[in-house]
Amino acid sequence: MSTLPNCPTCNSEYTYEDGNLLVCPECAYEWAPGTEKVDEEKVYKDSNGNILIDGDTVTVIKDLKVKGSSSVVKQGTKVKNIRLVDGDHDIECKIDGFGAMQLKTEFVKKV
Repeated sequence: MSTLPNCPTCNSEYTYEDGNLLVCPECAYEWAPGTEKVDEEKVYKDSNGNILIDGDTVTVIKDLKVKGSSSVVKQGTKVKNIRLVDGDHDIECKIDGFGAMQLKTEFVKKV
């Protein structure tokens, strides 16, 4: 029975010591004992580096093509009451004239 902690990244129980470090053979993560990651909340930032939270109003900073359609979300379009989610697109919202939409934080700025 191993007394080494599980990997903080993938929770593998097969960690081993390599000099001063602990190593996970499954995901190749290395860390110093006692410095395990703590679950941190992801911080969402707009194109200018402002922190976004649920319910914020943002403005689209460039024309965005709508996938599967010939329409475009124009630069300057205001999007109210955003919801932040994990995934490839960080923002879920409703845009007037388009309906439910997902956006990336890099293409919006906080109002």
